[in-house]
Amino acid sequence: MKSFVASEFADFITSVRTDQISAGAKRAVENSLLDIAGLCVAARGTDYIAAVRAGWDGEGACTAFGHARTVDAAGAAVINGTAAHGEDYDDTFEGQPVHTGSVVIPAVFAACERYGRSGADALRGCVAGMELMCRTALVAPTAIHKAGFHPTAVIGTMGATAGVGVALGLSAGQLTQALGIAGSMASGIIEYLAEGTWPKRLHPGWSAQCGLRAALLGQHGFTGPRTVLEGEHGFFKAFAIPEIERDYTPLTRDLGQTWLMSDIAFKPYACGTMTQPYIDCAIKLSKKGINLEDIETIVCNVGEGTVHRLWEQAEEKKKPTTPYSAKFSGPFCIAVGLVDQAAGLDQFTQVKIDDPKIIDLASKVSYHIDPANEYPRNYSGHIRATMKDGTTHEVNQPHLRGGVHEPLSRDELAQKFAANLTFAGCSPDDMRAVRACCDSIFDAPNLDGLKVFRL
Repeated sequence: MKSFVASEFADFITSVRTDQISAGAKRAVENSLLDIAGLCVAARGTDYIAAVRAGWDGEGACTAFGHARTVDAAGAAVINGTAAHGEDYDDTFEGQPVHTGSVVIPAVFAACERYGRSGADALRGCVAGMELMCRTALVAPTAIHKAGFHPTAVIGTMGATAGVGVALGLSAGQLTQALGIAGSMASGIIEYLAEGTWPKRLHPGWSAQCGLRAALLGQHGFTGPRTVLEGEHGFFKAFAIPEIERDYTPLTRDLGQTWLMSDIAFKPYACGTMTQPYIDCAIKLSKKGINLEDIETIVCNVGEGTVHRLWEQAEEKKKPTTPYSAKFSGPFCIAVGLVDQAAGLDQFTQVKIDDPKIIDLASKVSYHIDPANEYPRNYSGHIRATMKDGTTHEVNQPHLRGGVHEPLSRDELAQKFAANLTFAGCSPDDMRAVRACCDSIFDAPNLDGLKVFRL
């Protein structure tokens, strides 16, 4: 009998017990929850979250993190997913640009809160969804981006479906149908790059609620193609350029032995993943004590695959028109790192993109495509600053800080969490209550503890 990729994954993931999940995978989910919680609350006062809340009319008893008003499960998934990813400060799968936690955690938590599932169910669901996202990202690296789609958006719909399906206890057959349905719900183009507008922020939240819908449909008998991933008209036919070879083996290889989501990376900076090593370089250079006004030029060695994200169109990248656009500008991120020696939420504001000192430095930054650059297998940074007197300074960052080679510790993630809640104006008591919930929720009999997030 022919084996279908979706059904093979579903057969495995629906049979996994909590005690069969590796310690690394459990730790990744726990860390992701802490990170996502802080990010959601930090974004509660933003204009884009206000727009999403105002534009969602579903009523219910589910928690939108940081908000007193409750909504239906789909609304919680949309609001929390959008907030988690809104500042591009959320976790990512190293080597492939997919953000797992901001899609899967909002979807799974909304489902578990709505349908009275346990913390253990939520843990299993989060592991399932995050693992499928990571594995799917390896089938045709860079091909989805090059086709004009946001990988987190389209892959996230599949991951959210798996996560919700496992959390709600769907059978393997039901989950296979749900994944087949999810393929027709996936969406998300990258034209947001043109003007620094908001759709990218919405993508994880939209994927989260699509996953919720697909899982419920599959649970109740709606059918979908088992060939959704590898089929002639399937997921990778629709969302990936054909020139890059597909390898479907990562989707099912070593299931239960290797948990790829154990190695998701957590960001130290509030901007695009590809920029992070260059900010490290900029901060290292600034800490050398050089006079920034004496910099003549800065040349960055980059991977070809980053050019359309970080370096072009040059006019927008050197002088971003919005704070959000600045997050995906190599020149701006390097400049703000040089000036502030930081790149947190406070560095991506209207004040910063209007700062003449930062914009002058950004205008001096250019790039050179390095054929030896390992992107996307490895995210590294290299900058060479030439001073007005002709002297040069070169700085390297060999890998993504926060990733597998130099992971952020639980204490560092807790510091980031605290900084984000402080940014949101939370009281110390609220911070303690939210942190305690994050630390204990996966051992709880239900998700009633999320009420502490209704700030």
